[in-house]
Amino acid sequence: MKINDVLYILATSLGSITALFLLTKMMGYKQMSQLSMFDYINGITIGSIAAEFATSLEDDFLKPLTAMIVYATMAFLISILCNKSIKMRRFFTGEPIILIDDGKIYKDNLSKARIDIDDLLTQCRNDGYFNPSDIQLAIMESNGKISFLPKAYAKTVSPKDLGLNPEQEKAVSNVIMDGKIMEENLNYTGNNKEWLDKKLKSQGIEDIKNIFLATCDNNNNLSFFMKISGKDEKDIFL
Repeated sequence: MKINDVLYILATSLGSITALFLLTKMMGYKQMSQLSMFDYINGITIGSIAAEFATSLEDDFLKPLTAMIVYATMAFLISILCNKSIKMRRFFTGEPIILIDDGKIYKDNLSKARIDIDDLLTQCRNDGYFNPSDIQLAIMESNGKISFLPKAYAKTVSPKDLGLNPEQEKAVSNVIMDGKIMEENLNYTGNNKEWLDKKLKSQGIEDIKNIFLATCDNNNNLSFFMKISGKDEKDIFL
């Protein structure tokens, strides 16, 4: 391969990455679990065209670039149509399909969802329902995920069910990671190194380097995990 070809590929690769970044920004921030089948296939197609764009050794890089723009623009326009019209949303993304309702499994709807009873039971077990009779309602969503509504007796008891009103928990802050103090996170909790040292000494910990992870919650409760050498040889999960 000539040096000119290498330089050309470097230039087209950078152009491909830039175009792909800008087009995906335009298309939105949907997660993989939120993508419809059309979005998923469209994304793969754009990625394939981007690869063709990057490795094109001919002077026709405008062709794959144009194709990328067309695919991304169509996806963008379809997303606008789906946001503006329920009918168009149902047409492009599909609609939820009821699979189980009040003890009845709908065979025709299973066929419509392109799954069989084994697939349904597998998904039930994955979501913690080993007995299908515990399920009041199961719906295949438009993104291919199955949502379950358990029967009243199979629901997990919540504080609301018990008439309790617990304080809302917040995300914990990592104040020590791999033996190093995360000063910004520590300051965010409203504490300082002196407070941290006092907390650790009260637990008999003298050297911060022996701590693998320490977290602080909104009530200033400190939890820590020590560095452990070796590995756990117990086979209790086998």
